[in-house]
Amino acid sequence: MNVQLNSLSDTRKSLVITLDKSEVDAEHQAVVAEFIKLARIPGFRPGKAPAAMVAKRFAKDITEEFKQKVIAKAYRAALEEQKLDVLNVVNVEPGAVEAGLSAAVTVTVDVRPEFALPDYTGMATEVAPTDSTESEVEAVIEGLRGERAEFKVAERPAQKSDYVKLAYEGSVEGKPVTELVPDKQIYGKVPQTWEEVDGAQDGVIPGLGKQLAGLKPGDKKDVTVAFPADFAGAPALAGKTAVYAVEVQEIRERVLPPMDEAFFKSQQVDDLEGLKTSVRNNLKLQKEYQNRAEQRRQITEALAAKVEFSAPDSLVESETQSVLRQFIEENMRRGVPQEQFEKDKKELFESARKAAAKRVRLQLILAKIAEAEKIQVEEKDMDNFIYREAMRSKQSPDKLVKELTKNRDALRGVQQSIIFDKTVDFLVSKASVTVKQPTTTDNKASA
Repeated sequence: MNVQLNSLSDTRKSLVITLDKSEVDAEHQAVVAEFIKLARIPGFRPGKAPAAMVAKRFAKDITEEFKQKVIAKAYRAALEEQKLDVLNVVNVEPGAVEAGLSAAVTVTVDVRPEFALPDYTGMATEVAPTDSTESEVEAVIEGLRGERAEFKVAERPAQKSDYVKLAYEGSVEGKPVTELVPDKQIYGKVPQTWEEVDGAQDGVIPGLGKQLAGLKPGDKKDVTVAFPADFAGAPALAGKTAVYAVEVQEIRERVLPPMDEAFFKSQQVDDLEGLKTSVRNNLKLQKEYQNRAEQRRQITEALAAKVEFSAPDSLVESETQSVLRQFIEENMRRGVPQEQFEKDKKELFESARKAAAKRVRLQLILAKIAEAEKIQVEEKDMDNFIYREAMRSKQSPDKLVKELTKNRDALRGVQQSIIFDKTVDFLVSKASVTVKQPTTTDNKASA
């Protein structure tokens, strides 16, 4: 057997493996012998049927099995000789594989790129303070009261934080919005809906709630709305200016519950100080979680920037499809129509491929660090994954285990993901930490 290695790029190699006639014939004889041993032919005991009869009856199956055996033998021998760290088999060209002839098999593979690991312990990270300001605590308490607020009819003009029941009908340059987005009536004409006056977040129609203060039941007003250029709710309205004819039907005032014994009891505390302590503790936990996530982001960004190498094309192509699927699913949930994806297909693909290449490089770096630090998947890691995934997908743990047992690719993907997460956690545990100084605003708020 002769093996010729051709380098197509830093990460793609071509192996041309030539087997001589005797090696090919040996594989053919072994396959025929196996078929003779297992063949069930009337009039003959198992293993006793004539070779010629077996070869004729099972010619198609023997040819296919023989071809696969030759290819597998060639590939195994080539890997052993060349010591390649193969990530993916990209293509196999078996050529002519026939008994009595030599064979040449060409296998194209993507290999793990060679690169030196940078210093990865003691990486610099910056986190936010976890202590809460008085303004943050007060905002949370107001939010808790808001969750239990009552909305009472108000016989006065609308003001901030009120909820207004109204009808509206929109037009763009005199043309009804319902004609521009016929499949999304909510942007065109609605006989009755509620809108918060000057709320922290926009409702369905951006900026509408900020123009309702001062109106009272029965009032009518034309309201001008400028849709953002990147408006995803109804792309046909993106960047356009619409006029909405609004009619106010009712105003309700938000009345917060008093901070009395009943309210404190509902929050499982005894008094205001107890509530503040509980809020501070919860805010601290939230900030610690956010800091951990921010450290992970900083470390992975810094790590990817420290090493430069070409990512294997086959891994990038696979990851690109994953990035695209994720992006499309998220945007479809936001209401972006399929036609918009088709329109932006080229830009989306280029953006996804760029993100995928970055992900693949990071994964390869993390895999090498995991190997150096002997980070492995343990039984408890798989148990934790199964539990979390069962809770998320509302499936039984046993069903998930069976599905993973049947799908080896999915199981390898889960194990790889666990390795990556554990490796990033390891890097965070070894990182240096600087706490950001509070801003002037925070200092004033907590004074």
